[in-house]
This record gives sequence, C-alpha cells and structure tokens, in this order.
Amino acid sequence: MRIAVTGSTGTLGSQVVDLLATTGHGTHDGPQDVPHEVLALARRPGAVPALLSPAARASGVVVPVRADYDDAGSLRAALRGVDVLVFVSSDGEAARMLVQHENVVRAASACGVGHVVYLSGVDADVASPFCYAFTNGRTEALLAESGCGVTFARASLFTQFFAGFLRPALLSGELRVPAGSGRVALVSRADVGRCLAALALLPASGRHHDLTGPESFTFEGLAGVLTGIAGIPVSYTDVPEGVLVETLAGSGEDPWWTYAYSTMFASVREDRWGAVSGEVLGLTGRAPSSVAEVLAGTA
Repeated sequence: MRIAVTGSTGTLGSQVVDLLATTGHGTHDGPQDVPHEVLALARRPGAVPALLSPAARASGVVVPVRADYDDAGSLRAALRGVDVLVFVSSDGEAARMLVQHENVVRAASACGVGHVVYLSGVDADVASPFCYAFTNGRTEALLAESGCGVTFARASLFTQFFAGFLRPALLSGELRVPAGSGRVALVSRADVGRCLAALALLPASGRHHDLTGPESFTFEGLAGVLTGIAGIPVSYTDVPEGVLVETLAGSGEDPWWTYAYSTMFASVREDRWGAVSGEVLGLTGRAPSSVAEVLAGTA
C-alpha cells in the first residue's frame, strides 16, 4: 500500500510515520519487512528525515512529499495514487483550520483515496462550546460525504497538552481551572499515535473509535494524582472562567488561544470528555498510559 501521513513534521505525525516505517503497524516493537510506502506529507518536507528514528531512515520506505494545508494543488499532487491517508488535523484558528480541512477532504476525494483515518476528538459535536469540536464535527461530516472509506479516531484531550494547566500545581499546591465537576479521561499522545498507525493498516471501519486514557478523573481526582507526584498536598479550586482568561492574557498568551482554552474548559464543564473506552488496548495490544505515568515523565 501507499500510505500518506499529513503533519509529518509535527510530534504526532512524525511518530505515525516512524511506526509505519519500522513496524508496519502500532501493535508490536521491532523492525520487520514493510510492504508499503509511507509518504510523509509536510509543508517543509526537507525537515522530515531529522525527525525520524535511525531505523525509519534506514527502512527506505519513507518519502518526504510537499503538501500544504493551504495549497489545494499541492494536496492533490501529493495524494495521487495514495491508498490510505492518515489525516492529522490542522492547528490554529478554527475558521482557517476548517478551510484547510476542506482542502484535504476535496483532494482525497478527487484522487480516489480509498481510506481516510481522521484524527478527530471525543467531543466532535457542532453543538459543543469548544471551537475545535465544531471543526472536528464538520470535518467528519465532509468526510462522510466524500466517497472515501473513513475511520474517525476520536482522541480525548492529550495528557501532555493538559500538563500545561496541571504542572503549576506541582509547585503551588493548588490546581486552579474553570472545570466545574467535569471529568476527563486524558490520553497519552504516544498512545494516539500507535492507534493511528494501527488503524491505517485496517479496513475502513466507517465509525468512530474513542481513544482515551484508562481512567476518568474529576479535577479533584487529578489534584490527588498531582499530590502523589509532587509530594505535597494539592487541592482543586474551580475558578470562574474570567480568572483563566485574565491569567492567560497576563502571561502574554495569544488572544486566539485564550479563547480556544476557555471554550475547551466550557466543554469540560459540560462533561464531554469523561468517557473511557478500551480502544487503545484493542488496537495496539498495550494498555494506555496513566495520567500519573505521563505527568511524572514530564514533571
């Protein structure tokens, strides 16, 4: 097969390329004969080799290809003859992101890509207050109408990403976020990468797969996890949304991301991220990493 991976210079995309090049799937460690070609799509394809493991570089199956989310022509050229596309969602302002996603879906449809594995989110719902939930929901709808076979990998919030909100509590002893009584089943980015690689070699499922961590926590529960890591008591304070906005603005955060983070917590307060599934274990043969394991490694 010819498998293309978008965003291959990003942390997640480069991991998927590496897995497909060295193991052929996300379920086992160690090299093996790989009968397919891996196209690493990137705006800067020259940066791809430096991000790969020595084994992936030596495999000879990775082909860096220029493809820009904003350049529909480059996407059509990159996707000609592709059997499977691992579509790692774009980033940035949601309106521009949606246009970029439309470019990818149209190119995949025009090129007759047989199977698109799309990285979506557990909260893929146009009715959600989270700005990216709308984008994911709309992109899933576009793919469902594209004529391509589809698999939706709906990831929970990444533990590594969320660590930016949790890590200060390791020093202050207080977790201060506007999460209410919502629950989150944070998932390791590495676990999601292994699932994307595994799904790329399976037939299109035509459904969504919720990729979550092994346990769902309230933020009081997360404070308990932080207590175990920090060695000092950590408490949770549910602050008003305005406190988060003021804190982010005071730290110099970009206004767009301040808005994105506040809408994310609005969706957390609606308890849209609490589901736990067994998909990570089922797809990779490995239990998902716990929040404590990931945070201890990033602390």
